Formats: sequence, structure tokens, C-alpha cells
Amino acid sequence: MAAPGSCALWSCCGRGWSRAMRGCQLLGLRSSWPGDPLSARLLSQEKRAAETHFGFETVSEEEKGGKVYQVFESVAKKYDVMNDMMSLGIHRVWKDLLLWKMRPLPGTQLLDVAGGTGDIAFRFLNYVQSQHQRKQKRQLRAQQNLSWEEIAKEYQNEEDSLGGSRVVVCDINKEMLKVGKQKALAQGYRAGLAWVLGDAEELPFDDDKFDIYTIAFGIRNVTHIDQALQEAHRVLKPGGRFLCLEFSQVNNPLISRLYDLYSFQVIPVLGEVIAGDWKSYQYLVESIRRFPSQEEFKEMIEDAGFHKVTYESLTSGIVAIHSGFKL
Repeated sequence: MAAPGSCALWSCCGRGWSRAMRGCQLLGLRSSWPGDPLSARLLSQEKRAAETHFGFETVSEEEKGGKVYQVFESVAKKYDVMNDMMSLGIHRVWKDLLLWKMRPLPGTQLLDVAGGTGDIAFRFLNYVQSQHQRKQKRQLRAQQNLSWEEIAKEYQNEEDSLGGSRVVVCDINKEMLKVGKQKALAQGYRAGLAWVLGDAEELPFDDDKFDIYTIAFGIRNVTHIDQALQEAHRVLKPGGRFLCLEFSQVNNPLISRLYDLYSFQVIPVLGEVIAGDWKSYQYLVESIRRFPSQEEFKEMIEDAGFHKVTYESLTSGIVAIHSGFKL
């Protein structure tokens, strides 16, 4: 059992009035009345706990959700173009590396959260289809007595072209999903792909459902990152893997100065010129600076229940890939 002083410690850590009160009751301590100094401090902590950041701006938690939604609703149509412009195309390499680290096996069930425009989902489908086709060719070579009709039938079975693999794209923003669906239709992605409107903090899926959970450049926009991580853990099967690609902290002082200059002086201007939206890209730049460091985020993932948590910094720490397992 915790020491009696832990009740005050819980309140000082900003867990809120009700939780501190429950802690005191469990410890057999008498609660303070609203007029007491302790009560005033607890109420003040509760007020601060209800506040969060939207870039460099302090807003209420409820307000942040609406503001983030408006940002991505505004940039959805130009989102992919701006990604290319802002990163000079390097974001494509980062996402390829995420798939390389994933290395999904035949039959993998993937949940891609905040994946509205489909970049990770399409890469996953390409990867598993390529893997399955290679396996198919090996099997056909081993069966030399098959007729041409049987061989053609094997290749024309679209539903089986993914070896049973499937990806579900979940995003809270309707406009981002709309863009993703349009891209899928234009690029011919149909089998093994589903689109779901859902919140990362309250996923609309059963427990132990997916083999892999990915979130790329999305988790920093979530109001309660710890809750999103817990949801990721819940929906993964035992042995399932969590993979996150996100902006992080640059570890080279010279590159850091150049990166800051580019981020604050160039990216918002590109946003205004290409997407007609300065403020949204100013927020995106600020949100990157507010996101935890590689080590801090690693600890958050571990706190959510994941094991064997590791990370790899890419491009001098501009982004990092975090990995963890549900054991």
C-alpha cells in the first residue's frame, strides 16, 4: 500500500479532484472541504488538467479536438502535395522504411490509424501482394503438371492475391478518408482494404483483433496520447506489434538550427501558396516541437503496456520509428 503522503502526490501530479479524493478514502484519510487550501489546489490542478496545447497555444481539451479536425479538413485535398513539398519527397522514404521494419507475413491483419489518405495502407497492400506473388510462383514451378487454365485461375483470383492479408484504415476526419478512397479507386486498390471513421482514443474495434497497428504522423495530433496508446494495445492480438512513425527531436545542433529556420520561415509560406492555408501549417510545425522526445515517447509506449520497445531515429532525428509488442 502507498504511503499516506501519496494522496497529496497524486493531486500534485494533476490527476484531478475526484481521483485524489478516492485515493484519500482508500487510505482512510479524511477529505478536505472545498474551503480548505488543499481543496483549492486540487481544483486548480483539475482546471489545468483540462487544458492542453494546440501548437504553442493553450486551449481546452474539447477545443483542441475541434481545432485539429478543422486543420485536416482544410488541408485534406492538398495533404499529399504538401507532404512532398515540405519534406522534399523524403516522407516517401520514411514510409518505405516503416514497411521494411514491419515486414508483414501472409495473412497479416493491419490497422492503420490516422491513415486517411492511404499512404501506409497502399504500401502494405503492395508489399503483401508482391510477397504472395513470389510465393505463388514458387508453388507453380513446383507443380509442372498444371494446365494453363489452372495457372491462369491462380493468378486471376484477386481475393487471394493478398494471401489473406487485410488493412483497415481508421481516421477521425471524413475529408481525409474521402481523399484516401478517391486515391484507392484511381490506383486500383479494392481487395483487402476497408475504411472506417473512428477516433484513435476510442477505437471502434474489438479486443485482440489486429496483428499490427501503425500510426504515421498522426499521434502528435491526438489530445490524450496515453489513451490512444492504450487503445492500440487493446486492439492488438497477443504478440501483435505497434509501429509509430512520427516527427521527433533533431540530435544535431547545426541541423536543428537549419531545420527550425526551414520549419518556421518556409513551411507556413508553402502552406499559404499551395494550400491557401498559413495557419494550419503553422500549427503543424508547432505541434512537432511540442511532441515528446524519442526517449520520452518510448516511456509512454511502455506505460501503455508494450514490451521490447525500441526506436530508430531517421534523418538526424527529424523523424523516428518506435516499435513495441503486446506480449
